[in-house]
Amino acid sequence: MTDLNEAILKAFQLIKTADADLIEIVLLSFQVNGLAVLISCIIGLSLGAFLAVYRFKGRTFCLIFINALMGLPPVVVGLIVYMYLSNAGPLGVLGLLYTPTAMVIAQTILITPIIAALSRQTLEVMHNEYREQLTSLGVTNWQMAKTLLWDGRYGLSTVVLAGFGRAIAEVGAVMIVGGNINHLTRIMTTAIALETSKGHLSLALALGIILILLSFIINGLVYAINNAAERYAYA
Repeated sequence: MTDLNEAILKAFQLIKTADADLIEIVLLSFQVNGLAVLISCIIGLSLGAFLAVYRFKGRTFCLIFINALMGLPPVVVGLIVYMYLSNAGPLGVLGLLYTPTAMVIAQTILITPIIAALSRQTLEVMHNEYREQLTSLGVTNWQMAKTLLWDGRYGLSTVVLAGFGRAIAEVGAVMIVGGNINHLTRIMTTAIALETSKGHLSLALALGIILILLSFIINGLVYAINNAAERYAYA
């Protein structure tokens, strides 16, 4: 019990003093996850808007496929990316394995289906509500998609935050393709796993505290955005 208390006190001390290793890990986590979420938003929101507005043969299959991808096992994604980026793979010549870029690729594959599926649901509800009005104005499907994306920005913000929350908690895929290399590819979740296995609980606890705080912040932002959206709708 004494060792645990000491580990907890040291964890808070690491946070208070802004330990260099701790800050490096946290900043790399934000860099990797932030870039992955940005790329996923560009792809996922565009795909979600397309599926919400356009009606075409095979659309039902696409919806089922994207919804299925939301449940992709992270370790399987990590394995597939590893196979493509390894020296024996088709993209091995790029030398991306065990780099932050490989981690971004894996994260993007995991997050994009989530953002695409959730944004499609949000935008399709809006499309069904405003379709006749927008059609009467003579707008094209492309213009309609852009209009829905802008008008639904509050609801879509929660989708983006959900994607970021999923990314920041990921460990399996990024561990496989990043290798958890110190000062290069070690992010919060992989560092927690490593430090815990080594018995170095203070750094693991410090990173865990930061992750929990991030979870509260993300949920608080989602709540605030939803309230803002409701006020905007009734304004």
